[in-house]
Amino acid sequence: MHDGTETQNNPPAEDIVVRKRRKGIYILPNLFTLAALFGGFYAVVMAMNGRFDQAAVGVFCAMVLDSLDGRVARMTNTQSAFGEQMDSLSDMVSFGAAPALIAYVWGLTSLGRWGWIAAFVYCACAALRLARFNVNTAVVDKRYFQGLPSPAAAALVAGFIWVMNDMGVKGADVSWVMFGVALYAGLTMVTNVPFYSFKDVQMKKSVPFAVIVLIALGIAIINIDPPIVLFALFVAYGVSGYGVYGWRKAKGQPTSVISTSTDEPDERGLHE
Repeated sequence: MHDGTETQNNPPAEDIVVRKRRKGIYILPNLFTLAALFGGFYAVVMAMNGRFDQAAVGVFCAMVLDSLDGRVARMTNTQSAFGEQMDSLSDMVSFGAAPALIAYVWGLTSLGRWGWIAAFVYCACAALRLARFNVNTAVVDKRYFQGLPSPAAAALVAGFIWVMNDMGVKGADVSWVMFGVALYAGLTMVTNVPFYSFKDVQMKKSVPFAVIVLIALGIAIINIDPPIVLFALFVAYGVSGYGVYGWRKAKGQPTSVISTSTDEPDERGLHE
């Protein structure tokens, strides 16, 4: 006999299987990240084959693609922790290991141990820069980067090689200059100098017609001589942070872009 609380049509509780929704990976932003990773890998392969102009192009393509993946993720609301980690690993290859290896193969080999020391310092600073960026994301002023961003540092190294190669200058002839560029780019990544991030530029807002004309003019100027123009732009950006730092120091304003102290890494003494 049944007391009315059960029916023959209801299966036992132990037979009910609860299907959990699998957590997937967003394709669109990660496609840009993978493309940027390929740019860094392509740059290394080209350097190994002595095609240093193509190696530099690979680094610059990776930089463009890296700037798009985050914006695409935000615009399509497809941000994820997986995407953030994937982006960091891709950046380490494209803007850390690749420029260091290209610089070493192109011009630092003639310096012996000093050459690979310079390449390693750059690579290590890129890793430290990316790790610090991941830790301090929530407390850094979004308008500025803390230290030179790794794509810009890679553009300094690859841009210098591109310009010299385009002028027919061999790496062994300017090996010590390459040494200085690699050290400057690497050490500037781990400083506390503020560099403008351009993150407050709203892509969804309307702009005056003159802005579109200026963009078209800028593209035309770059096409006159891409190696020299691009390298000059990143040299200007690479020293701009020290200008901002000096201006803030002279005005008695805080020079750090961190608003709150963090537990890791230890940032005490850097928030004046």
